[in-house]
Formats: sequence, C-alpha cells, structure tokens
Amino acid sequence: MNIIEPEQLKERLSKGEQITIIDVREDEEVAMGMIPGAIHIPIGLIPERLDDISKTEEVVLVCRSGHRSGVVQEYLERNGYTGLKNMVGGMLEWETL
Repeated sequence: MNIIEPEQLKERLSKGEQITIIDVREDEEVAMGMIPGAIHIPIGLIPERLDDISKTEEVVLVCRSGHRSGVVQEYLERNGYTGLKNMVGGMLEWETL
C-alpha cells in the first residue's frame, strides 16, 4: 500500500503542487473542516463515483485516521486503479500540523 505522511502532503501543497485529494469521510465530519481543494466523496458513494476518480494519476485518499481511506485504496486497487496514496494518520494528524 502506497502512503503519504500528512507533513509530506502539506509541504507539497505549500509549494503549489496540484494534487487530487479525495476525502472519504461522512458529511458531518467534513463539515468540521477539510484539506483545501479536497474532493468529498463519502466512502459509501465510492462505487457509484468511480468515474470521478482518475485511474492512473496520483490521488491521495483521506479520512479521519487513515483506516477508511486505506479500505478505499484497497477497493480501488482491486478495480484497476494505480497512483493511489493513503494519508496515514488522517485528519487527526493533519490538524496537529
């Protein structure tokens, strides 16, 4: 499983890199804040929103702690997606930076 640390993502974003970030948390969770520019696709909607996710480009998956985004990463990889990275520690780690 490919991963990215929150510090690495934050540094790349601060340098102006355009990175596709998909936040798989539920509506009430993202209402408390998201990474700027992230796309919100709740985990339960991933199967019906596959066309909204690049199959080959780098995509960073985010959730609260890194568990659900890891589950989504495994699901997408089984369906032929490459370039996926799970942000370890999730938003819990991101918010401490």
